[in-house]
Amino acid sequence: MGLKVIITGTSGMVGEGILYECLQNEKIESVLVVGRKPCGIEHEKLKEILIRDFFNLFEIEDKIMEYDACFFCLGTTSVGKSKEDYFRITYELTLHFAKTLQKVNTQMTFCYVSGYGTDSTEKSKTNWARVKGKTENELMTLSFKQVFNYRPAFIKPIKGLKHTHKYYKYLNWFYPIGNALLPKLVTSLEELGLAMINSVLYGYDKQVIEVQDIKKLSEL
Repeated sequence: MGLKVIITGTSGMVGEGILYECLQNEKIESVLVVGRKPCGIEHEKLKEILIRDFFNLFEIEDKIMEYDACFFCLGTTSVGKSKEDYFRITYELTLHFAKTLQKVNTQMTFCYVSGYGTDSTEKSKTNWARVKGKTENELMTLSFKQVFNYRPAFIKPIKGLKHTHKYYKYLNWFYPIGNALLPKLVTSLEELGLAMINSVLYGYDKQVIEVQDIKKLSEL
């Protein structure tokens, strides 16, 4: 039997890409998308739960307990948001979802998409780096089977997907050059998806997964 995974954030570039990779991968048996609106994809592996409020998960607890992993790709930019709003979405919402999963299944692996430059010391002058660092640190205290915090930087998108950021489309030409000159900063969405799947299957000796670790994991 293959892996059963939960994915959030499929209305964003990363979440959509992770969903695409999971649906293509023979090691994935089924995927449950939890989101506020339909992902717009039909597939024999795919189920969906629509919820209005990620802070109110009581009614879906019985539907999320029998999964092997959660790929948490839900997030937001700090641009244009108050510190309070960014903290609520990035830290409080993520931890609420994770703690709900922990309550129903401690044998799950939780994979959190964080970002390059996240500050584990929580002392950065940059607010988003402190908040993401705090989020990562708190997740690693939970009693899951495994917790991995992924820190991608520049990501080559998957061709043909709907939610690719415009600036990534225009910078696609940069990928082979950047991958050669800046290998610690450049990865592909395909590599990220494979890395997340493989970390559930095989584990890894680090909980904070930088770009070079993403590449290693994707090749297992």
